[in-house]
Amino acid sequence: MKIAVTYENGNVFQHFGHTGQFKLYEVSDGKVVSSEVVDTNGSGHGALAGFLANRGVQALICGGIGGGARAALAEAGIELYAGVQGAADAAVEALLGGTLSFSSDANCDHHGHHHGEGHECGHHHGENHDCGHHHGDAGCQEHHHGHGHGHGCCHGGE
Repeated sequence: MKIAVTYENGNVFQHFGHTGQFKLYEVSDGKVVSSEVVDTNGSGHGALAGFLANRGVQALICGGIGGGARAALAEAGIELYAGVQGAADAAVEALLGGTLSFSSDANCDHHGHHHGEGHECGHHHGENHDCGHHHGDAGCQEHHHGHGHGHGCCHGGE
């Protein structure tokens, strides 16, 4: 089995479509047998699903991810574990051990232009994810009209 993690400086990168690297883990008998960091070479959003599928990836661990990328991964048959933060290696070990904390609905709209199209944040109560899942602050709902204001939705917007 091969697992990919959106990767930056040892941690799970919080914006799937903008990730510059993946760390790929080869797993056998429930243990990591090898890993490598690969550059995405600027592939964005939908192209990243093909990038992973071409490398035989069966599961992806990431932070925030939009609906289009989520659909592309599903079409490629890649299991998705979104809403994850922290060390990449620890996330893979947690997944293998059945203890990974992830959110099946960590579906962030990082552009903030899609009112009413089902892109929602703020579903993961109490987990304090970097993708606007801080219950109690406005998260993504407050971020609908601008970019780069650091309101926490999908790594602070553009």
